[in-house]
Amino acid sequence: MQSNMDGVYAKGVGEIVDQLRSEFLDEVKDTLEKLTFTIDEVRHERNDIKMLVEEVQRATMSIKGQAHNYDLAALATVAARCEDYLANVRNYPPRTLDDIQTYVDCMIDIAEKPDIEERDISHLVRELPAKVRLDASILEVRNVEVLLVMLHGAATHFVERELQECGYRVSTCTSALDAMPLIIRTKPDLVIISAMMPELSGIDLASGLAAMPATRNIPTALITSLPEDDPYLQLLSDRVPIIHKSASFGDDLAEALSNLFLI
Repeated sequence: MQSNMDGVYAKGVGEIVDQLRSEFLDEVKDTLEKLTFTIDEVRHERNDIKMLVEEVQRATMSIKGQAHNYDLAALATVAARCEDYLANVRNYPPRTLDDIQTYVDCMIDIAEKPDIEERDISHLVRELPAKVRLDASILEVRNVEVLLVMLHGAATHFVERELQECGYRVSTCTSALDAMPLIIRTKPDLVIISAMMPELSGIDLASGLAAMPATRNIPTALITSLPEDDPYLQLLSDRVPIIHKSASFGDDLAEALSNLFLI
């Protein structure tokens, strides 16, 4: 009797989850359609781009969090990339509206067809617009994906700028715990990890990536202000180059990129 009740209960929960998932996707499509209307208003100078950016940031933050709950990895990833794209945009260069529209259209497509099993997230993110440089200038963008696992701050902006100078596509993840599934899904060409991260240290993450079959072939580097002889760094795999936050930063970064065959 108990076994039968368990089956009924499990079926009921599954149906509830499916209903909630469907309602969430309907809400996402409604939100994104409203954003499309606002984008059109901005194009015709009937609305303000700063207000649009704030609306998109609120929407993507909400979509990202809830999409994870419903196992919508592609939707969550694109929402996170859109949020990251807009994180430090200033002065809004002409391409900004088109780029926002591309992100919105991509999320609409996923929300309308959420169960396409063959969707390759690593390919999908490479088709999304590259992040605008902090100085709003436009460089030729190479098809090289770099993920920074670092907290937001001056050091992150500096590293990001240096990589953008090389023409790389740069995205940022501020949690070492969130970085692991993101790396597996998006398969970046390079991961640069800050040694000091909350919850899980960058050294632990870098060591895990170097050891796991799913990620050991993804080039990884560690950025740190620790001295070279710090015993903590001795725990790091020999396969992970170290980039020091010091006067040698530029040389260390160039050497790491060269050793990882990215320049």
